[in-house]
Amino acid sequence: MNNLDRNLRFGWWSLLIFLSLGGGLEILHGFKIGWYVDVGNDMRRLMFTLAHAHGTALALVNIAAGLTARNIKGFPPRPSVSLSLIWAGILFPVGFFLGGIVTYGGDPGLGIWLVPIAALLLFYCVARIAFDLSKLN
Repeated sequence: MNNLDRNLRFGWWSLLIFLSLGGGLEILHGFKIGWYVDVGNDMRRLMFTLAHAHGTALALVNIAAGLTARNIKGFPPRPSVSLSLIWAGILFPVGFFLGGIVTYGGDPGLGIWLVPIAALLLFYCVARIAFDLSKLN
C-alpha cells in the first residue's frame, strides 16, 4: 500500500460529503430559506457554493492522485504530497464554508483565510506530481 492509497479513501468519502452538501444547498434554495436566499445573503450563497464546488473537485483530484500512484510503475509518491493533498481537500471547502457562516456585509468571514493556505498546498501537490511524473521514462 502506498502513500496515495489514503487519497483514494479520502477522495471517495469527500465526494460523498460534498455531493450531499450540494443537495443540502439545493434544499435551502428550493424551500427559500431566508438565511440562505435573501438578497442580503449573496456572500453566504457564494461561499457555500464555492465550498461545495471546491470540495467536490478536490475529492476528484484526490481520487485521480491515488489512481495515478497505483497505475504508474516507478511513480514514487511522497508522503508530503499525499498529506498536503488531503489537507488542501479539507481547508479549501472548510475555509469557504466558515467564510459564509458569518459574513460582514459583502465580505466573507474570517474562515476565508484558510483558502490561501489550501491553494499553496494544492499548488505544491500538483507541481510535485507533475515534476515526478515527468522524470519517469
